Amino acid sequence: MPADRSDAALETLFLPFSEGRLPWPAGGAMFLRARDGWPLHERPLPGLVCEQSFKPEAYALSQAGFAVNVADAAKTYELVLILPPRQRDEARALMARAVAMTKPGGRIIVSQSNDEGARSSENDLAQLTGDVESMSKNKCRVFWTASLARLNVSLIAHWQQLDAPRPIAEGRFTSRPGIFAWDRIDVASALLAEHLPTNLTGRAADLGAGFGYLSAELLTRCPGITALDAYEAENRALELARVNLKSFEARTPINYRWHDVAAGLPDTYDVIVTNPPFHAQRALDRPDIGRRFIAVAADSLRPGGKLWLVANRHLPYENVLSESFDSVRAVVQEHGYKIIEAVRAKSARKPAKAAR
Repeated sequence: MPADRSDAALETLFLPFSEGRLPWPAGGAMFLRARDGWPLHERPLPGLVCEQSFKPEAYALSQAGFAVNVADAAKTYELVLILPPRQRDEARALMARAVAMTKPGGRIIVSQSNDEGARSSENDLAQLTGDVESMSKNKCRVFWTASLARLNVSLIAHWQQLDAPRPIAEGRFTSRPGIFAWDRIDVASALLAEHLPTNLTGRAADLGAGFGYLSAELLTRCPGITALDAYEAENRALELARVNLKSFEARTPINYRWHDVAAGLPDTYDVIVTNPPFHAQRALDRPDIGRRFIAVAADSLRPGGKLWLVANRHLPYENVLSESFDSVRAVVQEHGYKIIEAVRAKSARKPAKAAR
């Protein structure tokens, strides 16, 4: 996220520091689910370490000069800042982990928008740590611990496990709260898998691989796939894909790429499958992300290569498909979704190399 883009929760998180209600600790701080933005550049923040598993946000922080994903797991901090996710089990687990990362006498501070459950999150933090103080602005709440003297030890231990990996789909896959369609097989992805032809061959990529369902289906149904690259921007999901695709590695080389597809791909492919996201983090509606996935796929397919895509029926992808591909076919429309096969012509085109 560019440092000048509005981010109400991030701005509200730093409100107690800008208004002098809280001091910045001399020993530095840990920022969980960190995002870049102008509040991080308004004043010096010595010793700030950022943790972010979503590649575009992690890249933006790194480009801005912050230390990202380099923390010592055993280290504790005088201050832990959190921008919690929407999914409540994941958010509760993050707060419980923050307690374990905070020094005695330290502080945890959290900010969230009202429509994403700020009041509930404030109550959750109070359950873990006792009394909290709060402020409201920008249709958000920022709240912080008064002390960590009254910790609910049993609740902390319970909440630390709330986002632990677990079996789903009758044990076929491992997943965890907070990733896309974490507790089920997504209907759209299942529809795409059902219509994949068995004669797809060559080197393949799965764009937005999630916990690996489409990759597993592709490898199961198409014995001619000789290698697979699983691209996923959310590292929490990619680590699950490593688990779920492990059994295929004996016969098919698999690369797991923590990567922002919108930045372009570093390689070329014979086959690409994708169920592209159409929401950004924080639930913002972003059909432009799906359009960008399609354009990147076109640039990354070899001559004659095929894209197999599933999308919500209403999403406006037809123009970019017709502009980017030489042949586009609607395979089926069911359950509010459309399956598209798009084919590159057998003429060379220079692929767009990944920026990162």
